Amino acid sequence: MAKLSHQDALTVARIVRINHAGEYGAIRIYSAQILVAKRFWPDCVPSLSEMLGHERTHCASFHAAMPLRNSRPCRVMQFWSWGGWLLGFLTALLGPQGVWACTAAVEAAVHRHLDDQLFFLTGRDHELHGIILSVREEELAHLRHAEELLTSPGPLLNRLRAAISVTTDCLIWLSTWGDSTRMTRALKASRHL
Repeated sequence: MAKLSHQDALTVARIVRINHAGEYGAIRIYSAQILVAKRFWPDCVPSLSEMLGHERTHCASFHAAMPLRNSRPCRVMQFWSWGGWLLGFLTALLGPQGVWACTAAVEAAVHRHLDDQLFFLTGRDHELHGIILSVREEELAHLRHAEELLTSPGPLLNRLRAAISVTTDCLIWLSTWGDSTRMTRALKASRHL
């Protein structure tokens, strides 16, 4: 890991914290969806179980990365926990299309933030960059899978996706104390160079 300025070290610690919290939230979403799907939508369970396994691995990777970066679990972890579980439960009650709309919305928001993080980490933290790059590939696969299974995304599902995406962005912003906005601006500025 390169020698970082105080501000950059703080941002790296926040990246690890938010990614850990997000993965924990995803674990809670998929766990609740599986609970409902086992009863009503058993065809969804294999895919959801596979994605849950990925999220558990991602969460463990970010938790293991915390000590070296002077990071700790997120202060608003209960929002990620209970919010994730409630979101998973309610979207699963809407049926398979609700499940896949939720997955697509969350993964699309996550993918945008991971891209911002990868840009920020280039030249700053090679190891964390590699972890996030690996995680991004699996998250992108989840997004593609969900979008393939969204067979009838009408106005209700589109509004649901938008609401979930905005809520995810807000939680990320809150959990990074606004660093996510700074990283997004830096990425956009670099694209115009």
